[in-house]
Amino acid sequence: MRTRLLPLLIVLMAGVLLALGFPLAASLAASEQQRVVVDRLDDAARFAALAQFVSPTSPGTDERRTTLGGELASYHDVYGIRAGIFYRNNLPMAAAPEDWVVPYEGEGRRAFNESLLGRRSHDPPQVWPWQAHARLIIASPVVRDGDVVAVVVTDSPTGQLRLRILRGWLMIFAGESLAMLVAVGAAFRLTGWVLRPVRVLDSVTHDIATGRMNSRVAATGGPPELRRLALSFNEMADNVEEALEQQRAFVADASHQLRNPLAALLLRIELLAMELPEGNEEIASVRTEGKRLSQVLDDLLDLALAEHAAAELRLTDVGALTAERVASWRPVADEKGVALTGECGPVTAWADSVALSSALDAVIDNALKFTPAGDEVTVDVTAPPGGDSVAVVVADHGPGLTDEELGRIGDRFWRSGRHQNIKGSGLGLSIARVLLTSGGGGIAFAPNEPHGLRVTVTVPRNAPVAQPGKAWTPGER
Repeated sequence: MRTRLLPLLIVLMAGVLLALGFPLAASLAASEQQRVVVDRLDDAARFAALAQFVSPTSPGTDERRTTLGGELASYHDVYGIRAGIFYRNNLPMAAAPEDWVVPYEGEGRRAFNESLLGRRSHDPPQVWPWQAHARLIIASPVVRDGDVVAVVVTDSPTGQLRLRILRGWLMIFAGESLAMLVAVGAAFRLTGWVLRPVRVLDSVTHDIATGRMNSRVAATGGPPELRRLALSFNEMADNVEEALEQQRAFVADASHQLRNPLAALLLRIELLAMELPEGNEEIASVRTEGKRLSQVLDDLLDLALAEHAAAELRLTDVGALTAERVASWRPVADEKGVALTGECGPVTAWADSVALSSALDAVIDNALKFTPAGDEVTVDVTAPPGGDSVAVVVADHGPGLTDEELGRIGDRFWRSGRHQNIKGSGLGLSIARVLLTSGGGGIAFAPNEPHGLRVTVTVPRNAPVAQPGKAWTPGER
């Protein structure tokens, strides 16, 4: 979600900064040029004041005309600005350099004609940094007795003006870049602050979905709406956990309470069998169903206990534990004529040793039940380099399951319609899944070539680390 939210915020902030930056850059350029225009107008006003007293009919060696020419020449030498005073007929009163004449077209002619009407140049075209050959022409009228008798024209180079504008723009760019960096950092913090409760909520939801029912969201950060959502989620999780606890308690109590009547019933069946002829098929069938019902009650009680107990994770040698379980089941396999082999090298992982043993017992028992005599059941412990889990793979060569049946295996009380005549309650793999899930592990089912079932039991290789804002099960360390 952050990858979608951050670009949107960054684009919006960039748009705001650009919308502010362009007008600011244009304003800075106009301000810098206006300063130069005002300075040139002051200079032109001073030259116009001197030119008021120069008569158009005075000889070229008139003292005032000579003084005015000297002022213009000094002005040109010091500042590099061409300046001249021209009569209405374009003839020069004085100019520096002396051969400079009024332009006959362009901005110079426009300023000259405007001054002939008695107006000073106040709004010349804007000069931009990329206009390398641009010049700034300012004109001001020389007024005598209310009439415009001449025009003062200054033609200034714009190199310094363009340089100052460019420097100002660079400062604006640096400021906006810094503001953009600050805004991006603030956006990262803001999105982290907003989305952190969502990530924690998503993680806790996954934990609850995988069996860690006591995981909760710590509503300590984020917007008020998300904190209220976290509190509501915790209330919902409490209610769901309470309902599940009641269900587990009912299953455990019912299983426990039914054991005694069932034991009494089986005892009476045995007493009744003593009065009947040996080999009575009805009594044998009743005995079988009674034992099956007893096994179902035992499995229900085991399932309720497995769902209620918290996993106590410790660093466990999975290879040694698996080898022990293989050795324990080998007499059963030998009695049935099934070869039970194992490749169990020393591999450590974080697991509840009791829960893992029980899960492996259920998986190996299931494999031996469905493997015919003369075939093989293999148990291998693998740990991929750099992987975060250790896998125990139990593969048999029994009849296997269809794709549809693979989707249902592990469901409570489910058994394939083709295997109803084989002893079992349909709860063994369900119990194994609950035991493994409580410790952060899992169980997966797949076909085994050319036929049979491959069951993969996984346990985490690394120690679980509590995430901020989450409450782990008491057994996790």
